[in-house]
Amino acid sequence: MRILLLALLVLPLAAAAQKISLVDRIVAVVNKDVITATELDDAVASAERQLRRQNTPLPERPQLERQMLERLIIDKAQLQLARDTGLRIDETQLDRAVQRVAQNNNMSLTDFRGALERDGVAYQAWREDLREQMLLNRLREREVDDKIQVSDSEIDLFLADLKTRPDTRVEYQVAHVLVRVPEQATPDRVEAARQRAQKALNEARFGADFAGVAASYSDAPDALQGGALGWRSHERLPELFAHALAGLQPGQVSDVLRSPAGFHILKLIDRRGAAIDGAPVEQTRMRHILIRANEAVSESEALRRLNDLRNRIVSGAADFAEMARVHSGDATAARGGELDWVYPGDTVPEFERAYRSLKIGEVSQPVRTPFGYHLIEVLERRSADMSPDRRRLQARQVLRERKSDEAYQDWLRQLRDQIYVELRLEER
Repeated sequence: MRILLLALLVLPLAAAAQKISLVDRIVAVVNKDVITATELDDAVASAERQLRRQNTPLPERPQLERQMLERLIIDKAQLQLARDTGLRIDETQLDRAVQRVAQNNNMSLTDFRGALERDGVAYQAWREDLREQMLLNRLREREVDDKIQVSDSEIDLFLADLKTRPDTRVEYQVAHVLVRVPEQATPDRVEAARQRAQKALNEARFGADFAGVAASYSDAPDALQGGALGWRSHERLPELFAHALAGLQPGQVSDVLRSPAGFHILKLIDRRGAAIDGAPVEQTRMRHILIRANEAVSESEALRRLNDLRNRIVSGAADFAEMARVHSGDATAARGGELDWVYPGDTVPEFERAYRSLKIGEVSQPVRTPFGYHLIEVLERRSADMSPDRRRLQARQVLRERKSDEAYQDWLRQLRDQIYVELRLEER
């Protein structure tokens, strides 16, 4: 009887232990850390939700699992490096980032949290994911962007090259697939990557949705966004990409391209003319009122104040400059909120999009930027030539951007080669 009772007790415990081991099975070891089946399943579920929202065809489950596992491995390696070298995102920084995300979705924090939970996403888990993304961005800035150097001779060559091109430059709207190749890859490994890229190309050329192809095959960080690079001017693209795109028509897909990072496939979504080099550019003179959200002023209170100020200004009950002197929270307050003449690219994107949409004399709705909430009034616009110093500054920024993308992919590839990885996905 004692043996029978013991057996009856052990069997449920053994079943429970088996269940736990299945839920928490290790699918990969990354240096001193592990990736569990639960983490992978959560990442796949998140990817599937995102792809459905974008109406992108879902890859086969095994393909998506492998894509997300590789992404988890790269992210895990970066997070280990960030934490081992002292990078941190504190609670205050995270709170502000969460507020910005909610505001960018035109929601209060309460409404945004509810939307996440209706979508099956636990708020605290999402919050920690955001912290990790911020940490990865900080790491990229430190390890890649801050180390990029652009010499005066490179700027000279770049500006001289622009003069030899046709007057009208071209911008391309591009999507891509990257099949990454390790730095010390064997010939067999390189050939396997090439065949994978060729398979992706065949699917793209025979009618498959390119966003779905990117989600299935691409190792790039933007794979789940359909591989979209957005609009890029010729000089802001790697030479390999620019040369390939020049021979494509919108809707066409390039051949498989080889770079130090791996194999690439490009799709040209659209093409348009850009600014003519050397031609005058539009400058804008404006003024603004800034109210910062902080511990003393909540996001909702900042918005309430600005909406009240806007109503008084638009109705004629108050003067914009006077309201800026009294209420604005930056150094322009003493000048009635007035900014110097601004070139395109001088301000953060959110601010530029807002003022470029305004007519002269029009006052914007409250605009959210990383600095806080703004009211903007456009006072005047004019055409102006760029000074030689400003043109060199613009060239330096273009070259830094071009180098940054290539350097980041190369850095990721080297990091992936240096870490210890043991894959156990097939054991599931």
